[in-house]
Amino acid sequence: MLNGRRPELESGRPASQRLAAHQSGRAIPGGKARPGGKAKGVTTSQLRRIFFFLLATVAAPNFSACQPQVARTPVLRPPEQQTEVHALAPNSAPALKAIIDGANDQVGKTTGYDPSYQKIDYPNGDVPIETGVCSDVIIRAFRKGGIDLQKDLHEDMKSNFSAYPTRWGLKAPDANIDHRRVPNLQTYFTRQGKSLDSVSGSENFLPGDVVTWDLGAGTDHVGIVTNVWYKPTQRYLIVHNIGGGTRMEDALFSWKITGHYRYF
Repeated sequence: MLNGRRPELESGRPASQRLAAHQSGRAIPGGKARPGGKAKGVTTSQLRRIFFFLLATVAAPNFSACQPQVARTPVLRPPEQQTEVHALAPNSAPALKAIIDGANDQVGKTTGYDPSYQKIDYPNGDVPIETGVCSDVIIRAFRKGGIDLQKDLHEDMKSNFSAYPTRWGLKAPDANIDHRRVPNLQTYFTRQGKSLDSVSGSENFLPGDVVTWDLGAGTDHVGIVTNVWYKPTQRYLIVHNIGGGTRMEDALFSWKITGHYRYF
């Protein structure tokens, strides 16, 4: 998607508000009184209570090893017991498995998202594996199958520039960015005769298929169907990066599908 929530505190309120509630209307630093009460100074006893309350608030995480801990690691894929890996059809192209494995292997390696313009090598150019955008998932996966979409798309765009979207105001192809834009990938796949029906049921989306979505407000997204079957919904999972790094999720029908492509 080249063209993202943090866990809240336990109470959902800042420590200052929790402290005020804990004090139940007693005076707090600054001498402000509760409605209907009288302003009071802060006594030594109150200061002691405030000190120990704040100490407990800050130190509590360090003394709760025996308590259930809130997971801070992002969920990269569903629990293993909810999935199963399906073998590809015997007549599948050898490169197909390499592409799917190449997509699956990015989960946990690409941990960030950076849509900024970057100068990269050509051919086989890439940004650092730790970051990227949604289209980089596809580029990297296809390279594992011996297909350099950066090079192939660039060469097609040089010869057929007018066939590609013009929304970015470019006057000529740019090998640094063209293949990283979802509309350009859609155009290239369509021009290669790889486009399929995009409104069919989940049974028609097979491992290795590339899917594009409209996230709204003119934002495009792309992912790839993997060979990991999700038991709860009875369909294959999607590998994609929508802002928090590359993940494997049940995202096929999360947004409006705008493209369905099968390279092999």
